[in-house]
Amino acid sequence: MSSDSPAAQPSAPNRREYYRITVTLPISLQSETDTTEVELIEKSVNISGGGIGLTVNRHYQPNEILSLTLRLPDQDLFKAFIEILRLDPIPYPAGTYRLHARFIRMTSQNRELLIRHILGFQRDHLNKHYLA
Repeated sequence: MSSDSPAAQPSAPNRREYYRITVTLPISLQSETDTTEVELIEKSVNISGGGIGLTVNRHYQPNEILSLTLRLPDQDLFKAFIEILRLDPIPYPAGTYRLHARFIRMTSQNRELLIRHILGFQRDHLNKHYLA
């Protein structure tokens, strides 16, 4: 291969459309049709403008649709629907899984709000890391 050949580009599945960050937020998951009031529980989540990953202690099915509620730092409740992409078992503690999901049916206004908060989390993280 000659040295002036273009560098290989990452394949489409390896490119992410949105920046991801891991933060702790109050969150709740429930069935798409369940409208009861929910209790928010603080959890570490890996979140982006396109989806979310978190540890759960309930088994969900791929393609299942859930209603997600987050309390963002400004105390606003953020509600969205997610589609389960996959559930990976975690060895310890027993009965726990790593849930991977994508946001669906999200308005562009809600996506922009979420991305703004994610960028704020990133800014705070960088300030703590580099200004400490």
